[in-house]
Amino acid sequence: MALISAKTILTSLCLFHITLGYFFFTSPRSIADQALVYILGEAMGMPQTTAFNTPTPTTSLLALLLLIFGLSDILTLSLPEEIWLVHHWAAQAPLRVLLFSLLTVVTFLTTPRGSRLGSGRPVPLQRGAFQDGGGWDGLRNRVFFTLAFVEMMSWFWVWVTLREETRSFVVRKRRRSSTHSRN
Repeated sequence: MALISAKTILTSLCLFHITLGYFFFTSPRSIADQALVYILGEAMGMPQTTAFNTPTPTTSLLALLLLIFGLSDILTLSLPEEIWLVHHWAAQAPLRVLLFSLLTVVTFLTTPRGSRLGSGRPVPLQRGAFQDGGGWDGLRNRVFFTLAFVEMMSWFWVWVTLREETRSFVVRKRRRSSTHSRN
């Protein structure tokens, strides 16, 4: 049995999205100045961005999307346990792990970095599939990378915990149904 239940992790993740939405709407700079963003950005050689200095229409849209995702995800937790545990999140968690893993890897691989760890030499600009994409350029920064990385790790944790809890839920349900069929 997991130390922290899937429902608790999912609720925390939903509240995290709602909180991020609030900060992206009111003060996006406070997110860009977080220690985790700085440490992961420096460790991975991600460039800083000035796009989060003041609220913009883009950060407001992101805030609204995070708020909607947070509220809709927390709403699914109010459904019966079989629906959210076995059906909804069992399909959502692996999909989100895959999506955020791809975003993390693509952001890392397509971002030009000043130097490799320990080499001290500049890395030539890498030309990839997304290198000349106009909209993708705005996502190659330490804030986006950190968000994608934290989401990937969180959803992987949810997925592993869900698999364990789903197994125990199915066993409990079979025991109950076999007990009721005997009576």
